[in-house]
Amino acid sequence: MTHKLGIIGGSGIADAGFFKELERKTLDTPYGKPSAPYIIGKSGDLDVVFLPRHGIGHTIPPHKINYRANIWGMKELGVNYMVCPSAVGSLRPDYKPGEIVISDQFIDFTKKRELTFFDGPKVEHVSTADPFCEGLRKMLAKICADNNVPHHRKGTYICIEGPRFSTRAESHMFRGFADIIGMTLVPEAQLAKEIGLCYANLAMVTDYDVWAEKPVDMEEVIKTMQANAGKITLIIEEATRQLVSLNCEC
Repeated sequence: MTHKLGIIGGSGIADAGFFKELERKTLDTPYGKPSAPYIIGKSGDLDVVFLPRHGIGHTIPPHKINYRANIWGMKELGVNYMVCPSAVGSLRPDYKPGEIVISDQFIDFTKKRELTFFDGPKVEHVSTADPFCEGLRKMLAKICADNNVPHHRKGTYICIEGPRFSTRAESHMFRGFADIIGMTLVPEAQLAKEIGLCYANLAMVTDYDVWAEKPVDMEEVIKTMQANAGKITLIIEEATRQLVSLNCEC
């Protein structure tokens, strides 16, 4: 089986230098246009396809992302594995800003997103009991451990609609069920599962959510992201070397 890695994340990944850009491809899908043209390239022997989740220049808010088009386009381009980074807030004191969480579960608290490819007339019910590729997750955890990247091998990600952050009351409620909170994992992960792609999430903790005394501050979030972007790049770069020999059980 030929492996091709898809990455959906922040636009800085395309400039990180670990893969060589060969072309950019604009697609039309049955679900409309993806967030941006796909950047297609090579990292060693591995084919890589990158898409900026929020569009070029970060112009698309999380609740307006065309998740179905983004994932459909990845499948159309031959991707079979996906490693997708995202920024999250922490719901636990021991999940600290700057650390990486390799999510193993999610809770959907979105409200109005297009969540499935199966809108009829064909009806399918896809199990998301284990929503992520375990082979990818184990590989990413080992990369973090081998490179001394502070990380958590598991974490439940609660996905909210956005673009607003939580109220304090919501944040305290979410703490009873999840470890981290963000706005982009759903429906991206479940759509990948529906369409047969192996998917893993690399969540970077940027701040403590508002259950903590200090409210979420976008300036602090951006500062933490910029200071720790190299960790995400390192993990994904190493993943491109190891993926060619991965045989998951999905």
